[in-house]
Amino acid sequence: MLLVWVGFFLLILVLLFIDLRVVHRHTHAVQMREATMWTVVWIALGLAFSGVVYLAYEFHWGGAGLATGGAPIRHGTTALWEYITGYLIEKSLSVDNIFVMAMLFQYFRVPAEYQHKVLFWGILGALISRGVMIGVGTALVREFDWIFYVFGAFLVFTALKLMFGGDHDADPGQGRIVRFAKRVIPLVDRYEGDRFRIKVNGKNVFTLLFLAVVVIELTDVVFAVDSIPAVFGVTDDPFIVMTSNVFAILGLRALYFVVASAMREFRYLNIAVSVILALVGLKMIAHEVVHIAPEWSLIAVVTLLTIGIIASVMANRRDAGRTASADAPTPTAEPVPQREPAEVDAGER
Repeated sequence: MLLVWVGFFLLILVLLFIDLRVVHRHTHAVQMREATMWTVVWIALGLAFSGVVYLAYEFHWGGAGLATGGAPIRHGTTALWEYITGYLIEKSLSVDNIFVMAMLFQYFRVPAEYQHKVLFWGILGALISRGVMIGVGTALVREFDWIFYVFGAFLVFTALKLMFGGDHDADPGQGRIVRFAKRVIPLVDRYEGDRFRIKVNGKNVFTLLFLAVVVIELTDVVFAVDSIPAVFGVTDDPFIVMTSNVFAILGLRALYFVVASAMREFRYLNIAVSVILALVGLKMIAHEVVHIAPEWSLIAVVTLLTIGIIASVMANRRDAGRTASADAPTPTAEPVPQREPAEVDAGER
């Protein structure tokens, strides 16, 4: 299994190098068309990797899907469904993360041409932190079965918090994390191109761009506390948990620029994500009593996301129709034409 892990991380390093040093080597503002294209590319890569997962567990590459004694405990089809379900859950949960990113960029007034760099380094750090958290979570799940109940209850609580308000309206500049960062990090209150650090009077100081990366890193850790337990509700295999997380995160940058341009169009998507969180949490709490096949979890995730998008589109069209009706001029009755007096023949006088 070690060779499988090494091969996966080498693949991720190659993809990150191509993304930062080849495709986006020049600083520029990412437009909607470019973001949409790269969103499709990252989603295609994430779904294509499901084929690698299937082959690895079907033929037990490096011991994938085998117990300590060598007995098979997970075959290709099961691993395939678990990976795709975990991937879609991570994608759906990333929508909430994107709203916070947009809010942070607005607060820090990050120029559009630097946002991709901030997201790249923020997400690179997120990959490392999530790897550590997944390793710890796997150990906890294997040693303490009751951790499922803790994770499940936390997910249900998070779902209710998102459904009935969440933290989208909070000012990140007033948060404890930002205030603490400003006290402990020497920084200048301006941007210096796309640089994270500059020298002022012979001393190294950080720029606002670096502070934006730090805050995004910290907020992603908070979101990871929600998302990683959600994937553990689908599978307890650390390789599937890690790979589904990583491929969902890799496409988050491009997805941000797409969703940030159209986030007002999908007002009910946040409710759909909340329901998914609640269902996964309830599944974890009841895992000893009720067993739900991975394919049914996948169908539920896709259905809820579809309903959220369709409901948002229908609501937007209804509002647009009401606005058009209200703005239309009120028709007035046309004046009745006056009849011309009939000419009287001279002989009739």
